[in-house]
Amino acid sequence: MGTVLAALVLGIAGFTVSLNLQIGDLDSGAPELRADSRYNRDNAYITSHYALSSDLFAVMIKTAPEGCLNYQTLVQADRLAWELQQLPGVQATSSLVNAVRQITAGTFEGNPKLNSIQRNQNVLNYAAQQASVNAPELFNTDCSLMPVIAFLKDHKAQTLDAVVAVADRFAKENSSADRQFLLAAGSAGIEAATNIVVREANHTMLLYVYAAVTLFCLITFRSWRATVVALLPLVLTSILCEALMVVMGIGVKVATLPVIALGVGIGVDYALYLLSVQLQYQRQGMPLAQAYRNAVSFTGRVVGLVGITLAAGVVCWAWSPIKFQADMGILLTFMFLWNMLGALILIPALSFFLLRKVTPAAAKSTEPVVERVGVHS
Repeated sequence: MGTVLAALVLGIAGFTVSLNLQIGDLDSGAPELRADSRYNRDNAYITSHYALSSDLFAVMIKTAPEGCLNYQTLVQADRLAWELQQLPGVQATSSLVNAVRQITAGTFEGNPKLNSIQRNQNVLNYAAQQASVNAPELFNTDCSLMPVIAFLKDHKAQTLDAVVAVADRFAKENSSADRQFLLAAGSAGIEAATNIVVREANHTMLLYVYAAVTLFCLITFRSWRATVVALLPLVLTSILCEALMVVMGIGVKVATLPVIALGVGIGVDYALYLLSVQLQYQRQGMPLAQAYRNAVSFTGRVVGLVGITLAAGVVCWAWSPIKFQADMGILLTFMFLWNMLGALILIPALSFFLLRKVTPAAAKSTEPVVERVGVHS
């Protein structure tokens, strides 16, 4: 009872912490490198001293051919850029509107009154013609697609979520048959789209993994009680793994998503090693305590050896200069060891409540499991 209650308390505490788990990167610069690496220090200096960034978020405005020079289209692009500039994570914006304003004012001797979007179509056409020479990336050849580019100070999950929220709201409110606002391009735009897919796939992936594990446990054990005993330690490990990611400042992304599933796939092996032997002894009429004692003396040693060996193989990653590898080393070490301890400690405790009485199998053979395995070996 004490073991089950302790596991319940850990599960509740871990679940409470895991509610703060975020999707995406939680650090600026390259998340694969440490904060004091040369690249991240240089990136932080450039970002803090200049309105430039390698994190670009682009909203694409799609129109009919030559439609990007329409006065109303330019006004809407200017309004979108202004709304993005109000976000603390946006350093600056750039679009065809900026070039049109500068060229128009420069054409009239730099008159500040003309540093604006003119309603005269000929003035707009001339400005776009000049812009196509100096900044051809501001629109495509037939002027049917142009980006509004936001330079972000970083690509953290919070920054991307805020930018996506503003851009998506603006797109829904202002898209029409004449112009559509499409999200999103640029390095930050692609990462934002990836985060959305990862957020949707995170729980779906765990659901599929646990469904597959449940199915094969039912086939293996032929008992729903044994399946529950095998799965509960895995669920606890998954919850504590997400809590550890929150504590370590690791977000769920494409690189970390498979690690969570890996812990479930490897962790169920320990339960299979122990429960299959334990149930075999119980079905021969042996009491639970003696059946588990025999299972531990046989496959329990293998469980301990495998868990320690796997953990020893990845714990050295913790000293890697690559931050991502170090974080994954700590995370995998925790999952390998905790799955091992969960199997050795929780399985007998849960078996006491769910598998104390197992119906003996038909007496086809009274040969012990250990002897039969030895013959096949």
